Amino acid sequence: MLPNQFAMLTQQFTLPVPDESAKRMSAGWLLLSLSALVIGGLFTILVVLSRTPFFQEIIPWVDFFHTALVVHVDLTVLVWFVAFSGVLWSYNSAGKCLRCGWLALFLACAGTLIISISPFTGESHPLMSNYVPVLQSNTFFTGLGLFGLGFALLVLRMLMTTLAEKNNSGGDVLRFGMFIAVVASFFALAALAMSYLGLDKNFTGEAYYDRLFWGSGHILQFNHTQLMLVAWLWLATVSGAYLRLTPRVVLILFILGLSPVLMVPLIYILFDVSSGDHMLWFMLMMKYGGALAAVPIGLATTLAIFERWKPTPGFEIERSALIFSILLFGVGGIIGFMISGSDVRVTAHYHGSIVGVTLAFMGMTYHLLPHLGFRKITSRAARWQPGIYGTGQLMHIIGLAWSGGYGVQRKTAGADQGLEQIEQIAGMGLMGLGGLISIIGGIIFLVVVYKAIRPEKD
Repeated sequence: MLPNQFAMLTQQFTLPVPDESAKRMSAGWLLLSLSALVIGGLFTILVVLSRTPFFQEIIPWVDFFHTALVVHVDLTVLVWFVAFSGVLWSYNSAGKCLRCGWLALFLACAGTLIISISPFTGESHPLMSNYVPVLQSNTFFTGLGLFGLGFALLVLRMLMTTLAEKNNSGGDVLRFGMFIAVVASFFALAALAMSYLGLDKNFTGEAYYDRLFWGSGHILQFNHTQLMLVAWLWLATVSGAYLRLTPRVVLILFILGLSPVLMVPLIYILFDVSSGDHMLWFMLMMKYGGALAAVPIGLATTLAIFERWKPTPGFEIERSALIFSILLFGVGGIIGFMISGSDVRVTAHYHGSIVGVTLAFMGMTYHLLPHLGFRKITSRAARWQPGIYGTGQLMHIIGLAWSGGYGVQRKTAGADQGLEQIEQIAGMGLMGLGGLISIIGGIIFLVVVYKAIRPEKD
């Protein structure tokens, strides 16, 4: 083998198909993540309509808007992202402590189910706290607690069983990137415990839960971003893009991406959990630290896509998901630097970021299905799906950013939005139209994946 051929081989950022135990566990987490999207999607329709001009005047959902938004966010962000972390981590795990792994999955499934039914068990009293909005009911907190226990057990198992190699090839570096994400999640769990122990007991309601989840919520975004970067490298490779990044450079970037998280103990030592400085430093950590690895890897991946615009035959869906993932994550990041105050530009920023991660995970779902024992997706609908979903979400966040520039506030619905200027109405109308288009894209994703995983009829 020639030296340049060997270099190209070692720079391919993919992983081999794991053993049967890892495949089954990874498939289990995938089913949980998809179930969360299905249930959360039902609430999405109500959330979008409750903020869309004309519909908001016909349907009096202002109170239900907050309850639906709590469940929507917790299922489509928290559960979906954490469960898909379980997909990737389990795919890259050794066959040890399998009972711990299945117990973690069982607890997470039970918690998700209880969260889903909690709005229908009595008065919800929703609180729109950041990162993990809550319903003030025993049923909801029971579900959230069980899901949290499942996640904690998953992280502890992954710390012991995540496969790692010598880090001298692209595949080895992907394994390292996944382990970095596990470490970030461990820090998030530790931060949650420290926040709980250090919180001023005089805080109540939304202020209490804001501070409780503030540190861990910010840290958990580093896990999601890290796994998104792993997905970008993986999807770029399988779709035929040649990345001009050596494994060593990517290894350094992964470490650099984790470095802000290592400051977390210092933040807890220097600043009281209840203080504004504590919250400010976590905002600065994510605002500037989150781009340390994402920007160079995103630019290198984009360059590789344009250098080879035509994807490898059979991997057009993965390439489409990759392109829209980079686009949405980049736009969301740019909007983040435009934020001033608590208007819907904040919503536009995190929607862009989380949709960027979601599209990367969608692309990985398409790619991993045949490796997990399901059918490969090749339908025309699937080829259009990332574009439909991504375009709708792009319209959604542009509408929000536009409206935010004219003073539309976050966490409001109906007449409380105060849509009086034509610019505000147009912006929120674009938001609503984009949201409905993205819902169609999300439904297509779930339908084509369902067709791939359902048992074939004899």
